[in-house]
Amino acid sequence: MTSVSIPTPRSDLDQSTEVLDAAIAATVRSCTVGGAGIAALTEAAVVEQMVAGWAHDEGGWIVTVNVDILRRVARDPDLARLVASATIAVADGMPLVWASRLAGDPLPERVTGASLVGTLAEAAALTGHSIYLLGGDPGVPEAAATALTERFPGTVVAGTDSPPYGFDRDEDQLAAVVDRVVAARPDLVLVGLGFPKQERLITLLRPLLPEAWLLGCGAGIPFAAGQFRRAPGLVQRMGAEWVHRLVLEPRRLARRYLVEDLPFALDLLTRAAALGFATRPAPVPRIPSARAPLSDGPEAVRR
Repeated sequence: MTSVSIPTPRSDLDQSTEVLDAAIAATVRSCTVGGAGIAALTEAAVVEQMVAGWAHDEGGWIVTVNVDILRRVARDPDLARLVASATIAVADGMPLVWASRLAGDPLPERVTGASLVGTLAEAAALTGHSIYLLGGDPGVPEAAATALTERFPGTVVAGTDSPPYGFDRDEDQLAAVVDRVVAARPDLVLVGLGFPKQERLITLLRPLLPEAWLLGCGAGIPFAAGQFRRAPGLVQRMGAEWVHRLVLEPRRLARRYLVEDLPFALDLLTRAAALGFATRPAPVPRIPSARAPLSDGPEAVRR
């Protein structure tokens, strides 16, 4: 097996997958939220996009944009370009959906990476396509693969991997991870390494697996494995799943959620409301009817 050199130079294959990703993205209505283009797709429609791609031997990659990612994209042009290069970007956070509604260009629903792990894996099982799980602590991707296989009969697991911390900063280790994924020839790659590490790895894998779909799913693999429990459905619909996550991992998430993301989310909603108010069509004034009244009142009747 020939080892992949990291970083790889741009090739015709790199450019062809970029053109394909842009072409697919152009067919989907996009809403601008916080400066990022978010696809106006339901979760079911995202699955349909993937299955349609497989039918034409065309792959793609999906980024799930939450408040934290949007905040980082807003201040870092390189990260903004990274997110913009995805085939499909979806709203993984109710504040993004609320902001789109306030601005007058509503997204249909929240589409989370944790949920897509299950729905995309189910679609793969139903259509005979294989999956590869990459990310999480040792043993976690294997546990997730077992859980998905039990949940969706017919699931074909092409491979699992739990790279060591810091592998992405070591050229040899990074190349080895890429080699293992490419050698497995999966149809769907679930990459749960956190933003932007997972997206940067996906950009390396995408041209090497042009017919595969790749999803950056954050904590989606530990959730699928049962390492963490997702918030109850009502809490998710209320847009408060972040509180549930904060309770589960306070030391890791407190600063990010409370100090960095919460003020950004409030500012995002304020700006969206102002934009929606400014662009709302002015009410059409009612023009009094020119038709003469039927009578001039009681006096006219008496006359």
